[in-house]
Amino acid sequence: MTDNEEKRERFLRASQRRVNSVLERIRVLGKCANIQYYSYDEAQVRKMFRAIDDELRRVKGLFTKKSESEFQWTEK
Repeated sequence: MTDNEEKRERFLRASQRRVNSVLERIRVLGKCANIQYYSYDEAQVRKMFRAIDDELRRVKGLFTKKSESEFQWTEK
């Protein structure tokens, strides 16, 4: 097995375990929506999901190859 194959296998094992962990924690968070046990307002919910969305966007960016941007004259 080559080094790249070993890295790929390690990525697949680790990412599967970590994604499943994140999904489980999201399901647990969903239990906070039960109004029989919790009280919250829309501003709190927006703030909570804004934080989650911001972090998800940041982590997605880690997986995106960033290319150098170049200046170009645009024609009208």
